[in-house]
Amino acid sequence: MTNPSPYQRDRELEIPLAILRLSSALFLAVWAFDKILNNQHAIKTVSKFYVSVDSTSIILALGVVQLIVVLAFATGLFKTISYGAVFLMHAVSTVASYQLYMTPLARPNILFWAAIPVLAGLLLLFTLRHRDNFLTMGK
Repeated sequence: MTNPSPYQRDRELEIPLAILRLSSALFLAVWAFDKILNNQHAIKTVSKFYVSVDSTSIILALGVVQLIVVLAFATGLFKTISYGAVFLMHAVSTVASYQLYMTPLARPNILFWAAIPVLAGLLLLFTLRHRDNFLTMGK
C-alpha cells in the first residue's frame, strides 16, 4: 500500500472543506435573505430572540451586512475575519435559542438542534481556514 502524496492529502481535505463552506453559506444566506426580503418575519424573529426591533431599515441593514459577510465566507475572502464572523453570528444565534434546546421534542424545537452541528462545522472551518483553498478567491 502506498502513502498518498501531500497533494492528494490536501485535496482529500480541501474538497470536503469546500463542500462544508458552501453548504453552510447557503444555510446562512437564507437568514440574510429573510431580513432583506421578508422584513416582518425577521423583525418578529429578532424581537423574540434578541432585542425588540420595529424598524425595517435596521433589519434590512443587518441583512445586507450579513449577506456581505456570508458572500466573503463563501468565496474564501478575508478568511480569518469572514470565517470568524459567520461562526460568531451563528454562535450568538444558537445561544439565543438555548431555551428551545431544553425541550427538544416539543414542536418545532427539534429543528433548532440542527444549529449544533452547523456550529461545529463552522468551528472546524475556522480552525482549518488555512487548509480550505478549493474554490476560494482568498489565500
